[in-house]
Amino acid sequence: MTALKLPRGRILRLDSPVVMGILNVTPDSFSDGGSYCQLDSAVKQAKTLLNQGAKIIDIGGESTRPGAPDVSLEDELDRVIPLVKALRASSDCIISIDTSKSEVMRQAIIAGADIINDVRALQEPGAIEVLAQYPEVAICLMHMQGQPRTMQSNPHYDDLFADINEFFAERLGACEQAGIQSERIILDPGFGFGKTLAHNYQILNKFDVFNQFKLPVLAGLSRKSMIGNLLNRDTNERLAGSLAGALIAAQNGAKIIRVHDVQETVDVLSVWQACIKGITNE
Repeated sequence: MTALKLPRGRILRLDSPVVMGILNVTPDSFSDGGSYCQLDSAVKQAKTLLNQGAKIIDIGGESTRPGAPDVSLEDELDRVIPLVKALRASSDCIISIDTSKSEVMRQAIIAGADIINDVRALQEPGAIEVLAQYPEVAICLMHMQGQPRTMQSNPHYDDLFADINEFFAERLGACEQAGIQSERIILDPGFGFGKTLAHNYQILNKFDVFNQFKLPVLAGLSRKSMIGNLLNRDTNERLAGSLAGALIAAQNGAKIIRVHDVQETVDVLSVWQACIKGITNE
């Protein structure tokens, strides 16, 4: 699939990989928690990411880092919905909402969101029913083994790739049964969500395995512990590792690269694309 149809008649073209800019409006996200909790600063950051080349802004109101506490529905709505409204009023950008709560999904879509990015893959009560009511909204289904608080305690797979793809097949079937067409769906193997360091690099190495569904696949490894633990780098020292991971994922078929460092990632992908086009034109 080379394009996603979105609300308001717009199309997200995926002929080459696009960058999704992360915008967390949380006090406790692992990398940028607390930086954009004020509405004005969040809108300003969104526009900065767009100017740097992001095609999608992914707004998160609840941290999903290992051990993160739950956030109430009211708190998540208070963090996310005003930002969606403000951004939609001032921009025609593509807005993604990183949430698993059905009511946050519903209100975000009404406010102007284009994509629902769900780490629980529409398994929470009411989520799949909400998305069935909005046929133009795209959906990202992520694989996670366990729950955020405990997912890194002892991840185990009988067959890493078979288990993840079996999960994707099951969720795609559930969506189809609910009337959600596969043309709306993005898949995300979930780096760092119930995976060991070895699992994460096996997934990166063979990322193209997930292309068997012929759907866009998202790679989200920016600044994650798989970079820090391998290189012994603090969160703010993981740029080089994140860029390497982004490039490898793109070379192996990722169509959406979810990152904190938008400008640098766009530059890396642009150089790679120039090389491909140069070879093709000879």
